[in-house]
Amino acid sequence: MFSRVANLIKGFFSLFISGVERRNPEALLELEQENLRKQIANFNQGLATHAGMCERIMGQVRKLEAEQKDLRARTTAHLRAGNKQAAGQYALRLQTIEQQLEENRKQLEQAEQTYKNLVKARDVAVQTARAKIEGLKGAINDMRMNQAMAEIHEMASGMISTIGGSGDTLNRLHEMVEEDRTKAAGRARIARDSVDMSEVDLKESEMNALADQALADFAAREGISLPGEATPAAPAARSMGTESQSG
Repeated sequence: MFSRVANLIKGFFSLFISGVERRNPEALLELEQENLRKQIANFNQGLATHAGMCERIMGQVRKLEAEQKDLRARTTAHLRAGNKQAAGQYALRLQTIEQQLEENRKQLEQAEQTYKNLVKARDVAVQTARAKIEGLKGAINDMRMNQAMAEIHEMASGMISTIGGSGDTLNRLHEMVEEDRTKAAGRARIARDSVDMSEVDLKESEMNALADQALADFAAREGISLPGEATPAAPAARSMGTESQSG
């Protein structure tokens, strides 16, 4: 019972963490980069330990080479001096030193080869991991860009379907405006047809007749002939004045 509940809780936490990771791949990638740096640091510590062992073997080889040289010289000197027993003792020690030297040289060669292999493996692993990380960065950027483009296209598609719908606000507004415009045009026509133009025309004729009469009176007083009419006669007063002057 308790194990089933524990498994259920673990499942919920796993789903929650998976959802968080899916929503934040950049954070997960940064965590993996940090883990890679820690792994490289730990590997370098082990590599340093191995390099120290190589140095110790190399120091032992140098020491044995120095003993080999010294024993060879002593053996040669005693042998030439005729000290066969002493020469034999030095020769026996020299044989043991040479065996140890040969073994240490093999160990040093193997250790150096192992060190080189470890360095190469580290470099290859680091390059591979970095290539994967760079590839993931590009994939994440491409994913974000595609998500943004998808959202833009979905938004545009939604706008088009909404604006082009049959019951949208713009269509309703257009119908209302057209209806009000038609009503206004009808009212204007009714008002125009209901105006009594006969009285207006009569007033206009009267105004024109009065204007013509006033113009004719003015032309008669001034002795100006209107277009289409004969020259009016000069006033009598003016004619009498002229005759008296001539007499």
